[in-house]
Amino acid sequence: MQFDVKVYSESAGLGRLAVEAGDARAARAVTEGRGYTVLEVRELGGGTGKAARPFSRQNAFPLLQFSQQLHGLLRAGLGLVESLEALEEKEPSPKIRPVLRHLLERVGNGLSFSAALEQDPAAFPPFYVASLRASEQSGDLAACLQRYIAYQKQIDSLRKQVVSAMIYPALLLVVGTLVTLFLLGYVVPRFSRIYESRVGDLPFLSRLMLDWGQLVSRHPTALAAAGLALLGGAAWLLLQPGFRAAMAERAWRMPWLGERLRTYQLSRLFRTLGMLLQGGMPVSAATELVPGLLPPALRPLLERARQRIREGESMSAAFLEAGLTTPVAYRLLRVGERSGQMADMMENIAVFHDEEINQDIAVFTRIFEPAMMALVGVLVGGIVILMYMPIFDLAGSLQ
Repeated sequence: MQFDVKVYSESAGLGRLAVEAGDARAARAVTEGRGYTVLEVRELGGGTGKAARPFSRQNAFPLLQFSQQLHGLLRAGLGLVESLEALEEKEPSPKIRPVLRHLLERVGNGLSFSAALEQDPAAFPPFYVASLRASEQSGDLAACLQRYIAYQKQIDSLRKQVVSAMIYPALLLVVGTLVTLFLLGYVVPRFSRIYESRVGDLPFLSRLMLDWGQLVSRHPTALAAAGLALLGGAAWLLLQPGFRAAMAERAWRMPWLGERLRTYQLSRLFRTLGMLLQGGMPVSAATELVPGLLPPALRPLLERARQRIREGESMSAAFLEAGLTTPVAYRLLRVGERSGQMADMMENIAVFHDEEINQDIAVFTRIFEPAMMALVGVLVGGIVILMYMPIFDLAGSLQ
């Protein structure tokens, strides 16, 4: 769960933090452990917590674009304040420009860049702020931004591959459904009038088609209203967080699909941890910033691994015991621990699993698309054959 925490510190003054924790008490403890005085804790996503999120998923702050532009200006030789001024002056969006203006004001008032970002958790997630804070200690802000840009591009690339692989099957499903509805709702009722006098001579399935056609002809308005009600109910269910959570949990339990979803999320986890470790952050601190990136099914496992790491266990052993590794990931983690190159090894793990996911996507598209086309063809062809079967019988009797 994510909480909006109102805090105070001597260096930054009043501010707000987005904290990932199991409950409000844990969120307070985590925040106080970072050296802040907690004034208020509110759960994000319900009640008053919604007001703390000015950016929705469809209209989020363009963090990747902001990082790319800021990185370009810093590499060109501008200072941080000058770069923020340039970004604020050129920004046309009335929702994004105030964020940049407030960020510029905080930096101008003497706050560090990471402290200024931290006061707007709806636009700048905690792991982004933490990675920049680590870079401030080394004085290499541009390199940290470059790491984040590369990280986000890789995440977006994998997501786009998954989405693009689903577009064609979804189109086939939509077109097949529309064609089937057209046949059942328009063509079959008109054919049923032709065969009304030959009901006893029709095959069983053709009689079923005739009964359906007569039902549609007699009650078109009621059936249309029922169809719209079903569509509305389905849309309403899909918008309910509880229903989506139940469907996601069921998907995670499916043998083949659940394993692929787990691999995808583990790839994202290791890539994020690798980016944070490259910025100089210790493992224990990095694992505290990534629960919000994981689905609910994996968050308890990560908490278990974090507890074991705090107790002094190695990261590879903690992740293995918590079920957050694959055989390849576990061996690479052990190599990283022996060589001291954990950040590089985590990136290698993410790359390996990304390639594995790409292969699974390719196999899925090669199998699912022809299967979907065959299913649509059989369904549409079956309806057409059932409609024309009495005509074939009549032609045979005339011969």
